[in-house]
Amino acid sequence: MSGNLHQVKFIEQAESLVVENISNEQFGVSELADLMNMSRSNLLRKIKKQTQLSASQFIREVRLKKSMDMLQQTEMTISEISYQVGFGNTSYFIKCFKELYGYPPGEVRKGDKEVPVTDAITKTPSGFIKQYRLPIVVITAIIVVAVAVLVFNIFFIHSDEKAMDIKKSIAVLPFKNMSSDSTNLYFVNGLMESTLNNLQKIKDLRVISRTSVEKYRHTNKTISEIAKELNVSYLVEGSGQRIDDQVLLNIHLIEASNDTPIWAEQYKHKVVDIFSLQNAVAKKIADAIQAKVTPAELQQIDKKPTENLVAYDYYLKALEPYQTETKEGLEKAIPLFKKAITEDPKFALAYSKLAVSYYYLDLNLTKKRYTDVINNYADKALLYDSKSAESLIAKALYYININEYRLAVPHLEKALEYNPNSSSVVQILADLYSRVIPDTGKYLQYALKGLQIDIQSNDSISKSYMYLALSNAFVQNGFTDEALKYIDLSLDYNPNNYYAPYLKVFIQYAKQQNMVKATRSLVKEWEKDTTRLDIMQEVAKFYYFQEKYDSAYYYYDKFVKIKERNGLHMYPQEDLKIGLVYEKMGHDEKAKAFYKAYAEYCENDQSIYQSASLAMKYLHEGKNDLAVEQLKIFATKNNYQYWILLFIEKDPLMKSLKSHPEYNEVIQKIKDRFWENHNQLKQSLTKKGLI
Repeated sequence: MSGNLHQVKFIEQAESLVVENISNEQFGVSELADLMNMSRSNLLRKIKKQTQLSASQFIREVRLKKSMDMLQQTEMTISEISYQVGFGNTSYFIKCFKELYGYPPGEVRKGDKEVPVTDAITKTPSGFIKQYRLPIVVITAIIVVAVAVLVFNIFFIHSDEKAMDIKKSIAVLPFKNMSSDSTNLYFVNGLMESTLNNLQKIKDLRVISRTSVEKYRHTNKTISEIAKELNVSYLVEGSGQRIDDQVLLNIHLIEASNDTPIWAEQYKHKVVDIFSLQNAVAKKIADAIQAKVTPAELQQIDKKPTENLVAYDYYLKALEPYQTETKEGLEKAIPLFKKAITEDPKFALAYSKLAVSYYYLDLNLTKKRYTDVINNYADKALLYDSKSAESLIAKALYYININEYRLAVPHLEKALEYNPNSSSVVQILADLYSRVIPDTGKYLQYALKGLQIDIQSNDSISKSYMYLALSNAFVQNGFTDEALKYIDLSLDYNPNNYYAPYLKVFIQYAKQQNMVKATRSLVKEWEKDTTRLDIMQEVAKFYYFQEKYDSAYYYYDKFVKIKERNGLHMYPQEDLKIGLVYEKMGHDEKAKAFYKAYAEYCENDQSIYQSASLAMKYLHEGKNDLAVEQLKIFATKNNYQYWILLFIEKDPLMKSLKSHPEYNEVIQKIKDRFWENHNQLKQSLTKKGLI
């Protein structure tokens, strides 16, 4: 009996520790073993014996059980919950949730606006494209730093994938504390942080993010292994300590290809010279790898955050809890940042961190509490340093807090000028351009940039979903060869990827334009899981395009009945086609209800696709001249998805327009506009070394 009680206590303790670190995506088996004061192998053995699960499975199930509680007890979105319980990828979270519970997380909330089944991750631009768009993963990923999502977390890992020139790529590994006094760790971490931040200001370098290197703090991996995983040419190792008013810092710059130090130096400075020390290290590293540093970048590197060392010390102490991005951590960090600005009322960096801290505290609240506080601290940060990336990010997050996304963009883009390697800014922009301010070109540009500097996940499943998202971004912009390459990589890493075969059907259709073959492939995918409403309505749509209305009705009717039975509001952009199919099958009253719903949808659509959606509405009403005028408006838009070109002329409604004297001209303008954007994007990405 006592043995069983001991086992129960062991599992309870393990679960409690996982829950305490639930939002930390990097918290895994090694971290749990450390907290339980036992070896990794012993932990693996005990968990396996008592739960019949591997340790990683055990941790994942604790995360998923916590997510179930949050779904039932909070109003947070599925994306927000996935990040709160430590899943860096929303689509992977949904997959794992469904595997454990037998249904997706959206089903927990019947009738919730967070779309159930697979559509929970399909927030692509509304409007005409949604009639033809493929509902797949939009990486949003989502934003580790702000908007929750994106972005997107995509990457290139291996040199044999030849995704980028890595000649001037570098990662700064966590510095080691040489002092026996563990309380000095915050100071050593601050030295590492400043070195990283200064290098990130150099555009000629590709600098890996702090979150991507943090997992190597206690690693046993070799330099070459780490460099290969991060896809970098150089690594910086450092160690330091603070003794009274002296700082001792050892720095090694290592060329990864042959594990050879190419520069090393030991610094011994007084604490009062800390900023000149930090700046000198960054300049020496840049010089050693022959990076071009512009005068403006030098000015940014040489900038002192504060003249007050007491204020700076408070700031450094606040960073560790701040970087957890948890409520508890932020509540520890905020008083320390406030002490910093009490010591130095012009400390812009501390003001910016306060603004971001309160943004995070507000992030999951339906009714925002700290909007004015965020704005006040962001304005103070800009007042005392308007050329700081951190100040600009703080103001951008204020605008995101009040849903003024377009006002956030110029601040974020300006922040990238001062810090070209800011993974947080890149992720926010990728997410905004993916789902809030639709722009396929910028979405792909920032997604690719994000790959280069934020390489966090190394397990095959996460890689698979990240390559899936990258493939999606490519195909939206008409890069079908690249899309096919990365969807195949996605399947190589995880043949059981829930969405990759589905996306591959559409990519192959984009290349072959064989509607019959694509329909057969979609039906085959649907038969693997007949609960998937996303594929069900796509099959119906393909039959609709072929004017096989009885087959379209079979799938649409299933789709509609499930929606109505569960009180779901999803795919409103499909209502016109559903209504047409119902009318063809003699269900006139139902058809009228769908026509009315579609008209309301068009009226409320604020995306770049509204004019195209209205064109379809007018075609159905027999108002062909008005339809042409709306298509003319749409032809002036930029960066719409490739699906427009592939399906616009397939819709049976377009038949009545083909005799219109301006039909060919307006359709050609839409095509020309897309390929003009495509070619400009290709040149831009090539010039920047992103493709």
